[in-house]
This record gives sequence, structure tokens and C-alpha cells, in this order.
Amino acid sequence: MTAFLRHAERLQALETRGRLRQLAPARGRDFASNDYLGLAGSEFLRRAMAEALARGVPVGAAGSRLLRGNHPEHEALEAEAARFFGTEAALFMGGGFQANQAIFSSLPMAGDLVLHDALIHASAHEGMRLGPAHVAGFRHNDVEHARAMIAEWRASGGRGRVWIALETVYSMEGDLAPLADFAALARAEEAVLVLDEAHSTGLYGPLGQGHGARLTDVAMVALHTCGKALGGSGALICADRVLVQTLVNRARPFVFATAPSPLMAASMRAVIAHLQGNPACIAQAAALRAHAHMAGRGLGLSLPESQILPLVIGDDQPALRAAAALQAEGFDIRAIRPPTVPKGSARLRISVTGNVTRDDIDALFALIGDLKERGYR
Repeated sequence: MTAFLRHAERLQALETRGRLRQLAPARGRDFASNDYLGLAGSEFLRRAMAEALARGVPVGAAGSRLLRGNHPEHEALEAEAARFFGTEAALFMGGGFQANQAIFSSLPMAGDLVLHDALIHASAHEGMRLGPAHVAGFRHNDVEHARAMIAEWRASGGRGRVWIALETVYSMEGDLAPLADFAALARAEEAVLVLDEAHSTGLYGPLGQGHGARLTDVAMVALHTCGKALGGSGALICADRVLVQTLVNRARPFVFATAPSPLMAASMRAVIAHLQGNPACIAQAAALRAHAHMAGRGLGLSLPESQILPLVIGDDQPALRAAAALQAEGFDIRAIRPPTVPKGSARLRISVTGNVTRDDIDALFALIGDLKERGYR
């Protein structure tokens, strides 16, 4: 008899519904990770870390940035990231979840409105929950609904600043935000765009600077995670210098956290230089992505235009069985179930990473075609 019976009962209920999460090792060809450029295990990144270690960069920071944990590598990365992403300043955080918590809990002020896409990441919701601003959501990628909600808020007496929160590439849907339309709305309303570029950084925009890199004349905060296409860990918040300094002073996930590894900061500096000097790696990722789209559409599948290809199956158990069948054939694909995605939209999330080949993609979609004919049974 466990001492935590109520917890055990909850876990049993999740298992019965097919929603019990389990830790599982990597297995088979990588269609599950976010290693979109194949950098995480690359010789290039191993060499960059070895060189940083050889010149004395420490592994650990041993304290918060405001105590003794601030290292020259942190500051060098932030300066280089600000130049690369085209902002006044940048702040290196331990991860994307932590960074979104910092942004939304610290930057929008009392009397402001945070208006977010319905499919914004859970980390943004956590930050909004902790912040003082009013929060509302609009229908996914629906700029007219967002416009109407701002007008309604203004009519009800709202006088603060509006912050419009989007993902530039949505992590579970794989579709892109209509950034030009939202930028026009932000200009008209003197609003701030808060762009989560997690699944865009390293792949899109000039030299992998993200979809938001092409926007001009609009106030913007951009989050670029380092743990996806950049192959490492951590996150960079890129924004106006006043906003970055506000985070340094007010963001609890920054103030009270041990600083990220200086060794990781040095490695991410090397990756930024790599993107600028090797545009072929971005072109190669785009070619793989295009090949996957062609293979999927050859099966009659409707796929978004990014590297994230969701195959919505519906119910939890068929999605789990389909993932298991593909794993048994050597393809590492995971089933995504509610509450990560809406009820009734359990899916296979296929990620086109830099660790697979065109032949791998063709073989995968051939198997998916067979599963589709059997109704994913």
C-alpha cells in the first residue's frame, strides 16, 4: 500500500485513459527531437566545447548572474546575439520555459493587456498567470479576432499597452503565424509583438535569424531558444535595452536562478558564427523539409509548411498504437496526446531533423501510408 494513494489513483486514471507519460530513451531514426540542423551531437559542437574548455571556460557558473555567476562568456554571447538578431540587447536564460516565464511575468504591467494566440506554449501561460496584466486569448492565427478583442478591451476602459504573443512556428501544429498581418496590427495599436521563435531560430529568415527578423518599425520582444536547431540549451531574449534591463532587475526566473553554464554560452557563440559562415546547413534543412512535404502529400496528407508535420489521428489509443508500430520499425516518433493538444486531436508529431536522410523520409512515409490504409490500427 503506497503512502500516496491519491497520487497513485490519479496516475492509474491517466494510464486507463492512455495519457500516462513515461520517460523513454531515444530509439531509431530521429523524427522526434527538435535537433533540426543535426548540431546537438555534431563534431562541430563537440570541437567548439573542447576549445572552450581548453581556454579555461568553466562548466558551471556556481551562482546567479547578480552574484558571482556572471561570466564574460555570458556577456559576449549576449552582445553577439543582439547583433545577429538585430536588437539592442539580449539576455541569456537557462531555458525557453524559464525565459517565457520571465517575459510575461515581468514586462507587461498592471493595466496592460496580454493578448495571446490560443495555441501559445504552456510556458507563456505560466508567465501570464504570474504577471499583473489582463490576459485574453484569440482564435489561432486569427488577426481579425485579435483586432476585435483589442477594440472590445479599449471600449471597456482599457488604456494600457497591448502585448500580442505569438509563436512564429507552432510547436504542435507546425503552421506559421501570419506575421505581416500581426505586425500591421501592432503598429496600428502601438502594441508590442512578443514572438516565440523557438521552432524558427536557425531555420528561417536571413541566416536563420527567425521569421521576425524581416519585421521593421514594430516594437518587439523575441525569444530564441538554444536547445532546438542551435543544438545546445538555454534561451536568448532579444529586445530593447530597457526591457532587458527590466528583466535583469525584476524577472524572478533570472534573479533567483543559477546562471546558465558559461561553457554552453561559449558553444552558442560558436553556433551563431557557424550560421553566419555556413548558410549551406540552413539550405540543407530546407531541402529535407521540402522532400518530406512532397512525400507526405504523395499520400494525400495535408501538411503545414514547416519542419513539424502533425498527423492528427484523433483518439489517444490509436495514436499510441501507430507510434509503437513505427518505433518497432526503427523510427523514433512519439504520440502527442491531450492536454498537450486539444481533446480529440491526439497525433503523431513528425519532426524533420538534421539526423535523417531523404531515404529515411521515404521509408517512413511508406510505412505511414500502410498505417493510414489500416485506419492507424
